[in-house]
Amino acid sequence: SRPDRVPPKQETTMSLSLDHVVIAVRDLAGAVADYEALGFTVVPGGEHTHGASHNALIVFADGAYVELIAFRRPNPEFRWWRVLSEAGDGLVDFALLPGDIAADVVAAKARGLDLEGPTEGGRLRPDGQRLEWRTARAATSDLPFLCGDVTPRHLRVPEGDVRRHANGAFGVVGIEIAVENTQVSAWRYGALLGTQPGAPIDLGNGQSVSLAGPDRAGAALAARGEGPVSLTLRVAPGSAVGDLDPVRTRGVRITRADG
Repeated sequence: SRPDRVPPKQETTMSLSLDHVVIAVRDLAGAVADYEALGFTVVPGGEHTHGASHNALIVFADGAYVELIAFRRPNPEFRWWRVLSEAGDGLVDFALLPGDIAADVVAAKARGLDLEGPTEGGRLRPDGQRLEWRTARAATSDLPFLCGDVTPRHLRVPEGDVRRHANGAFGVVGIEIAVENTQVSAWRYGALLGTQPGAPIDLGNGQSVSLAGPDRAGAALAARGEGPVSLTLRVAPGSAVGDLDPVRTRGVRITRADG
C-alpha cells in the first residue's frame, strides 16, 4: 500500500457499508449473559463451517450487528484467536458489506490495495439453517474485511423484535481504529472505499471510522496490534448515555450517544 498514491475521486455510489463488529471472548455463554445484563437482546448464531468457533449476535435496527465469537479449539493460524489468546477478550475486527464482493475486490486492487479473496465461508444456525458467504481480507489489520452473502442476508442477520434492546440502542455511530500510521491507514481506506483519504472516514448511514495513532492508542497497539479499539452506539432519546461497564463488555469501550 502506498500513501503517496491517491485513489481517484468517484461519483459517490459507495458499495461498501458497515456489516458487523467482532468481539472475541473466551467464554461465549458468559459474554452473552453479560451483554444481556447490559440491556442488549442477544441471539445465538451457531457454529462456523470449520467447527473451530461459534457465535452470538446483537443486531441493531440500522442493520449492523455485533458478533460475539468464541473458539472451541486453538486456531493459531487465525489472527482473531492469536489476539484473544495473547491479550484477552476484546474487539478484534469489523466487516463491511459489499454490493458485489468480486467486483469490489477487483476495484480495490486496481487502486493498489492488497486484498486476498473472495474466500468461501459459512455457519450452521442452531435451527439447522446453513448460511454461506464470501470474505476478502487486506494484508493489514487496520482495515476491515469484506463479508458478502451468498445465501440471503436476512438468514444471517435476524430481523424483527431481536433488533429491539432494553437499553435503547438502535445503531452504530462509529468505530475507532488503532493504527501505526494515520496517513498510511487513511490511504488504505481511500483505496478500499474508492474515496479521497479524509477524517473521519464516512461509511454512509450516519456511520464513520476514526483513526487513532500511537499518540492516542499506544497501549492498545502494544497489547492487541492494529484494529478496532472502541465502539459508539446510537440510543433512543431518553435512554442512558455514556460508557457501558467495561467488566460486562469484556473490556470493550462501548459508548452510548443520543440518536
